Amino acid sequence: MRIDKYLKVSRILKRRAVSKELALNRRIEINGKTVKPSHEVNAGDIISVTYGTRKITVRVLTVQEAKRKKDAADMYELISEERISEPVLKEEAQNDIKREEGEPE
Repeated sequence: MRIDKYLKVSRILKRRAVSKELALNRRIEINGKTVKPSHEVNAGDIISVTYGTRKITVRVLTVQEAKRKKDAADMYELISEERISEPVLKEEAQNDIKREEGEPE
């Protein structure tokens, strides 16, 4: 299953469009690597999602196409949830701009 769909089906994020946008902006990692929205998710993968001032990390337990709301939390195990300070986010954004312009960091 694609990462953007997995995040929506598991109800980690509410909308698939939000999942896709986060992936396009390099805010989703699987097993330590930044991924595109079409990246496939497998059981055992570690997913990190950074949005707003939060970063959550989960371990994928199952990958199923459709889940009821009450069963969605069984698809993953929460490893960590942390707050990220604003300066860190600004620094990441500046590094993204440099990468896009081809400048070394």
